[in-house]
Amino acid sequence: MAIILTTILVGMPTDIRDDQGQPEVWVSGFIKTPVIGPVAIGTAQLAGDGQADRTVHGGPEKAILAYCRDHYPRWCAELERDDLTDGAFGENFALSGLDETTVAIGDRYRIGTALVEVSQPRQPCWKLARRCRLPTMPAKAIATGRLGWYFRVIEEGQAAAGATVTEVARPYPAWTIQRINALFFGPAENRAPLAEVLTLPQTSPEFTAICRTRFGF
Repeated sequence: MAIILTTILVGMPTDIRDDQGQPEVWVSGFIKTPVIGPVAIGTAQLAGDGQADRTVHGGPEKAILAYCRDHYPRWCAELERDDLTDGAFGENFALSGLDETTVAIGDRYRIGTALVEVSQPRQPCWKLARRCRLPTMPAKAIATGRLGWYFRVIEEGQAAAGATVTEVARPYPAWTIQRINALFFGPAENRAPLAEVLTLPQTSPEFTAICRTRFGF
């Protein structure tokens, strides 16, 4: 099955007001819009993209947030709504043919002229709830495992929507994003194997630090 970069999305931090009974404005780069034509892929972010809080988003280890586009029909069916599509999870890359069950830490992909590498899973925050206008959305995403993942950029380049994605390296096929999420969010008594993934050089230092602080590894 071909892997396709169906949509590239970018957005700069902006004031957002929503209708969830929370009248205050929130500042976020969560709202991403599709880009037509080639987009420059840098080591810190895509051209035209930005994050409001760089302490937890963006940067070299989380330059690109990726999400499986094939999840959206399932979300719409499960939630009985039709407004969840590319960008609803704040992603930069909406991909078809890749998901958390197939993507593993350290996987490298050629996308356009850029080379990217999987660095860590994505952990959802309150902004996902507000973006989707559903307070339980982060919990639902965790329960389903449909969370997304981050790429670091090994070689800068450019790509356009519709590009074919080519896998070029897969050093740790056992450490899929799905498996890591199941251990991270699962019962404490089953979590010990997670310590192994923290020893892999491709695992981001931020994710490693979170696990060591939270779980005492």
